[in-house]
Amino acid sequence: MLGDMSELQETAQEPARQAGAEDANQSQKDAVRPGDAAAAESTETNTGASGSTADSDNATDNALPASSSALAAISAVPVNSGKPDDFEPLTDTYERLRHSHDSAELSEFARRPLPDKADQAAFSRATALLEAVAGNPSTPIEDRVQLAQTMPFPNVLVKLSVDSAPEVRRAVAGNADDKNWLVGRLTKDEDAQVRDIALRNGRTSWKMRLEGAQNPQTSPETLDFLAKLGAELESSASDVLSSMVRRAVALNPQAARPTLERLAADSSPQVAKAARSRLQDQ
Repeated sequence: MLGDMSELQETAQEPARQAGAEDANQSQKDAVRPGDAAAAESTETNTGASGSTADSDNATDNALPASSSALAAISAVPVNSGKPDDFEPLTDTYERLRHSHDSAELSEFARRPLPDKADQAAFSRATALLEAVAGNPSTPIEDRVQLAQTMPFPNVLVKLSVDSAPEVRRAVAGNADDKNWLVGRLTKDEDAQVRDIALRNGRTSWKMRLEGAQNPQTSPETLDFLAKLGAELESSASDVLSSMVRRAVALNPQAARPTLERLAADSSPQVAKAARSRLQDQ
């Protein structure tokens, strides 16, 4: 009887053991990584949908890790995405224009309207390239003169201030947008007209004006202009500085008699005395 009862217990426990084994197998299946499961599911789905080679390839692509897909996408984007196919880097364009012998291209670029300042990148690029055009002697001289007269950009004017053509330097000397140090340098130019024009430029410092008034190579016309500073011209200028310039004019041997006669009646006693002394010596 005991043997029969043991047999019955074994029979009753067998389904439980089978159920436990099935649960363990299910747990192992559930432990598979989500990515692997997704890849397998994707492969099964796509393969089941169609037996074609294209569908099989798509299933393989879908099973790639996210990082591999991202790298593939980045590699497919062109390097100059968003730029024209003929886009040329700034440095390449600058060097090409600087050494170009194509006068027509250089002239066209010199006369091309500047981009709106709101487009800062385009505006900066255009002004940088104008420097290359301005410094190229193959640019027609009339275009270089126009740039020298109209450009407010120091980098362009500096290039033009050392141009081999005196007429270009004269145009720079008369530009009201010159920096005082640049126009001051032109007051020492080898060309007398460049010096005279620079001395008449309102951007010229008082130091340079004084040196010009003392220079015996300064033309009588320019000396007459300097003799009016602080009196008829720039009446709000410093009395001390302007009177020093007028006195230097009175002592300059190149000063014309009409200039000396006007200075002899100057409001500054030192200026008037110097002018009267010169008149007596004539």
